[in-house]
Amino acid sequence: MDDFAALRLQLEWGADEALEEFPVDRMVTRGLAPAPPQPIGIQGNRETPPVARSIVRAAPPPQPVPIAAPQARAQDIAAAAQTLDELRAAMQAFDGCPLSTTATQLVFADGNPESGLMFVGEAPGAEEDRMGKPFVGASGMFLDRMLASIGLDRTQFLITNLIPWRPPGNRNPTDSEVLLCLPFLLRHIALVRPKRLVLMGGLAAQSVLASKTGITRLRGKWVEVNIPGLDGPIPALPMLHPAYLLRNHGAKRDAWRDMLTLRRHLDSEIQ
Repeated sequence: MDDFAALRLQLEWGADEALEEFPVDRMVTRGLAPAPPQPIGIQGNRETPPVARSIVRAAPPPQPVPIAAPQARAQDIAAAAQTLDELRAAMQAFDGCPLSTTATQLVFADGNPESGLMFVGEAPGAEEDRMGKPFVGASGMFLDRMLASIGLDRTQFLITNLIPWRPPGNRNPTDSEVLLCLPFLLRHIALVRPKRLVLMGGLAAQSVLASKTGITRLRGKWVEVNIPGLDGPIPALPMLHPAYLLRNHGAKRDAWRDMLTLRRHLDSEIQ
């Protein structure tokens, strides 16, 4: 077969491109060739290209972030309040705590601020959030019955919470939420100037007493606590939270002992 006949046969078979002696890298001819492999280095699996290295070196050092700026603002706002009404208004206007945007309303306090006895709980629940008063749900009604058994009602004490806004879904408050709300509680105590405090639940007791000891070890013992703005320490009695007692009936015996401890302390002042 001559060359012309061979060429015609290839055309009939569909060959439309001649092959060269050596393969051609058509990615190179089109400018699409991959970058050559980089040498192995100490950053990751490959050395940082020169341009990237210069960018990393040129990045400015991290700037110091103000520590606890919302907490400092909460302290300043709380310290500026000179009356309970001013404190309530300041807390209602405070936008530094995310809980204030998810709760229905501020839950401030209930009872008699002139009584000399102040109870502090942990955080509002659904009923408290709806009504704007602390301890009006199931645990609050149980607490009222407990206190009635030693001759106390809400005309004889003031009651509030460490956290004045309900956490979503009644979840536990976070550490940052506690730090944001604690200045308001401490100012609340300073303005009321109670003769004694009752701290209900581990979160309230640990926050006010600045202690990491669990409530089962703290409960039932009077301790002295210093509150900013007061002339001297005041006695505080940690107790189990009534919500805990509703879930753990066996702990009610300890709660009754704590109630008797409180009653004896109140009676000793009369005598």
